[in-house]
Amino acid sequence: MNAMELDRRKVLQTMAAAVASMVAGTAPAAAQVKWSGGSERPRLKAPPNACDCHHFIYDSRYPTDRRGIPFPGDALVADYRALQRRLGTTRQVLIQPSAYGLDNRVALDALAAFGHEARAVVVVTDRISDAELRRMHQQGVRGIRFNFAPAGPTTPAMIEPLSHRVRDLGWHVEIDVWAAAAPDMIPILARLPSPVVFDHLGHIPEPEGVRHPLFAMIRRLIDNGRTWVKLAAPYDATKIGPPTYADSSALARAYVELAPERVVWGTNWPHPGEDPKPDDALLFDLLMGWAPDDRVRHRILVENPAALYDFRNSA
Repeated sequence: MNAMELDRRKVLQTMAAAVASMVAGTAPAAAQVKWSGGSERPRLKAPPNACDCHHFIYDSRYPTDRRGIPFPGDALVADYRALQRRLGTTRQVLIQPSAYGLDNRVALDALAAFGHEARAVVVVTDRISDAELRRMHQQGVRGIRFNFAPAGPTTPAMIEPLSHRVRDLGWHVEIDVWAAAAPDMIPILARLPSPVVFDHLGHIPEPEGVRHPLFAMIRRLIDNGRTWVKLAAPYDATKIGPPTYADSSALARAYVELAPERVVWGTNWPHPGEDPKPDDALLFDLLMGWAPDDRVRHRILVENPAALYDFRNSA
């Protein structure tokens, strides 16, 4: 048998294996994605326009701020696109990493690269001009983040004045704060004219979960009709861990039951500070337990992000 016949036989064998796989109802394994554990695709099929509402881009070409979470290594636009292919999501929200402080260039440059299916949340102080805020709005920014976990260049005193300034742009205020400091923030957040978004399940400590006093505080804010919660990073406070994250999952289900119209989902990729890296497909599949109803999951992945981040034509 000559080389040409061997090559032809190899091609036919590969095609036959692929067809057999499809007939059996199993998809080939996805390639390994940088900064993500596992390699399989999720069991949950992402609906059209599904949105990952919380991820970061890291790029060693930009200077870092020592006050933030240490720079984990490059997690670039191409790396994140590979994660999207694995999960089946198409829309995304870039979050300004604490590693870059007030230098939003890494997020804004990535936002330009991703195009119209992307939005961003930036970090600014009360010194920013209205003209700069409007320029960022044109680029696709839809929120400002106050990161106190760990503390960065912003202060609690800046929250209310900046909330008033971004309200007319339709932006929200995103809060990342440890549970110990959160009670001091609650009275400020209750007064804000713009929507409020809590990162990472509100950083409610486990194993207390819904029994912790902070959950009751956040629940009262949710009842005001303008407060949202990100169903992201269930590994942050869990005492049980993968694959079920049963304690964090109970908290996530409570938020979904409380306000299915004001929760969104995010990967938190590339999972800064986590070692080993969690399996993003497993994290995505947790939504099947957090929101068993298909219509509710569609709301969480598509409709809610469209409303909060101003994605058009997404119903």
